[in-house]
Amino acid sequence: MSDRDQLERLEKLESRVAFQDHTIDELNQVITEQWSVIEQLRRKLDAMEEQVRSGSYIADPATEKPPPHY
Repeated sequence: MSDRDQLERLEKLESRVAFQDHTIDELNQVITEQWSVIEQLRRKLDAMEEQVRSGSYIADPATEKPPPHY
């Protein structure tokens, strides 16, 4: 294998690694955002479960939007 072939091979590998690093960073960002959403939903679900358990699952009219026919 000539020096030129080895250099081309090395450049291709470096390019591939750089692309993979970029992809991993993007995937990590997406996972982090999804985890944040999951945590928000988990807190909302816990609050709703607590409302149901305490019997206060009837909506507060002050916090409810009016129906669309108003």
